[in-house]
Amino acid sequence: MKFIRHPAILFGLLVLALGGIAAQWHYGGGELYDGEYKTAREAPSHSTGTPNWTNASGFERDVFTFVRIHYGRNPRGSWSAGNWITDFPDSDLNLSYRLQQMTSIKVDPNGRVIRLTDKELFDYPWIYMVEPGRLLLEEEEVAILRKYLLNGGFLMADDFWGEVQWRNFYEQMKRVFPEREPVELPMEHPIFHCVFDLRGPKNKLQVPNIRQGVQSEFTGVTWEHHDGEECNDALKKCVSGVIKCACAERGCRLKPAFRRGRNAGFSRQLRTHFQSHPCVSRQR
Repeated sequence: MKFIRHPAILFGLLVLALGGIAAQWHYGGGELYDGEYKTAREAPSHSTGTPNWTNASGFERDVFTFVRIHYGRNPRGSWSAGNWITDFPDSDLNLSYRLQQMTSIKVDPNGRVIRLTDKELFDYPWIYMVEPGRLLLEEEEVAILRKYLLNGGFLMADDFWGEVQWRNFYEQMKRVFPEREPVELPMEHPIFHCVFDLRGPKNKLQVPNIRQGVQSEFTGVTWEHHDGEECNDALKKCVSGVIKCACAERGCRLKPAFRRGRNAGFSRQLRTHFQSHPCVSRQR
């Protein structure tokens, strides 16, 4: 069943804080592998694995599905930018597992990996791009993504390391919506208070990545380096003669966390299937 029901314009780019082509090798959870995967479940885990679950017979497709977009990568740009396969497949499966565990939503236990040009794109109301700091959309993909979003689709894009990566993503999205500008959501927005009530300034919600945590044992730096940003003098730190920046209010691009991801998926699922207020009981 197709999900598109009305032309709700969603340049809803959740930039908070979950590239390459088929012939390339990619990083996924710290290990190199190549190949095409249709689902996250069929890819090798880089963690302890994720429990499996089933949905009622006959309703296997009437579920929320974590859909990761396999996108192309700009050959030029930020040195620290990742690609479409970062944290795959464990982040896809873990978030899906927690979403079905902590809410009443029925969730696909396998997830999906597709390209924007795949015909099945329009079967899914929610898609995800990770580390799009060097995202490069083909002309065909620009038109498809515009149609998808204008017809009610929701794109979640996250994990930016600084203004250089944000600028690249912004420029790619301006090709999709040249007449529009992104709008930052205030913390009062319902999406920050569904399932989990997130409080405080957004630049306090950052979740450092595991590599940064390991390196901090030797460097003492627990924040991420954001290339291309101007640092607030009060936040500058000197480590081995290299100036690194903590997350300044103007430039901060936040890392993903389970709670924010569940709020996003929860809100999108309710709008798609129930057309009701996104804040409902978190209990099953």
